[in-house]
Amino acid sequence: MDTVLVKSETIPDGVPIVCLAGKGSDVRVPGLSASETEYINKRIEKGDDLITINRLGNYTCVAVNDGSKPVARQLEKLRKMSSGIHQVVKEHEHPEIAAVDLINDPELISALIEGLVLINYRFDKYVTKKESRNFFPSRISIYCPYLGEEDIARLSSVCEAVYLARNLVNEPLSHLNATGLAERFREMGASAGFEVEVMNRHKIESLRMGGLLAVNKGSVDPPTFSVMEWKPDNPVNDKPVVLVGKGVVYDTGGLSLKPTPNSMDYMKCDMAGAATVAGTLYAVASCRLPVHVIGLVPATDNRPDGNAIVPGDIISMYDGTTVEVLNTDAEGRLLLGDALSWARQYDPALVIDIATLTGSALAAIGTHGIVAMQKDAEKWYSLLEESGYHTHERTVLFPLWEEYREMIKSDIADIKNIGGKEAGTITAGKFLEHFTSYPWIHLDIAGPAFLQSAETYRTKGGTGTGVRLLADFLYRYAMKG
Repeated sequence: MDTVLVKSETIPDGVPIVCLAGKGSDVRVPGLSASETEYINKRIEKGDDLITINRLGNYTCVAVNDGSKPVARQLEKLRKMSSGIHQVVKEHEHPEIAAVDLINDPELISALIEGLVLINYRFDKYVTKKESRNFFPSRISIYCPYLGEEDIARLSSVCEAVYLARNLVNEPLSHLNATGLAERFREMGASAGFEVEVMNRHKIESLRMGGLLAVNKGSVDPPTFSVMEWKPDNPVNDKPVVLVGKGVVYDTGGLSLKPTPNSMDYMKCDMAGAATVAGTLYAVASCRLPVHVIGLVPATDNRPDGNAIVPGDIISMYDGTTVEVLNTDAEGRLLLGDALSWARQYDPALVIDIATLTGSALAAIGTHGIVAMQKDAEKWYSLLEESGYHTHERTVLFPLWEEYREMIKSDIADIKNIGGKEAGTITAGKFLEHFTSYPWIHLDIAGPAFLQSAETYRTKGGTGTGVRLLADFLYRYAMKG
């Protein structure tokens, strides 16, 4: 992210202005003439919510907020207004703009800026000839009396974390295998200030992480198991919050091979959960949140090489559970099972796993929500749900009824890794639940993690879904103490 967000004690002169105004109020934008002010207010009366005054090389954009809607809807509408504002900003190519809050609402102006910054993301690292009109200001000065420098720093850190997560998801396997992913985690840790330990194949074998090793058998590249930790001096929690991310850097489906169109062709995104965990640690550490957080990422690719696991194999997991593997494309749960068992040693207050786990989640609720399940974590989930509405990364709670346990019983092992055609998302969650012994929330981001076309500030490709959700959740938890 190349744009710096800074607090301004005055409204800057001589720079383009993006204003936040309220519907029904008499809007007075500094620097505009009486006729321009009259024009803006007439447009607001007619119901326009985005008005632009072009002043020959300079401009003023006025985003109008409808305060009669629920707050969560107001926030999301302002984020989505970024689409129209972004076009104006790019056209005028000014190195600095000012964001001016005329209604003194720090939450709303933050949403407007957040959308504007996130919509500017581009993954053009490998494009040799960049677009000539991909300009965006290098500085946004924010005038809002009730928005402090700490708030702006947090907003900037979260946006930067989303950028980093998107970059990880968009990297192709040719440039980001499991070892490379772990190295990126080290770089992020060094930048933000969290600790990173990476276990290599030898260590993973000595620990007998059978799920991770089984998926890796078809790969020429070694697996990794990354442990990231942010532990401030005086955390609000005696026991850590542990985040677990699926790190399948590429998923062919193994011998249960995926079709290519609209399936295997974008499976570089199957490590989006891992990217979310790393992005969240980056945001939390950058903001110096007083919360002890640990991130766990088991990583490998899933390929159908000569020694790959086959349907019908039985493997032994890290905790000793035997698993009958009936579909090698249900591999993410094998990695996560090992990591969830490993998490027990921390005696965690809560464990959240996040993964692009099942196509059934996409089929169930599309790209606009995250499938969630929980065990013994009702109060935690209530807080997470609040964050979901606040960030518009909403969660939908699915059941984990005991009847679903019957669907993953095996005749020749303790459990099997698929449950059949029905309730695929839930039986995947039920498989993961087997390895938990603590308050636990499961998030399946298969729908929103990677988009085939942009949805305003959720750009095409990797979206960084989950970073804003978890960062907000941990911030709320820290503030409640």
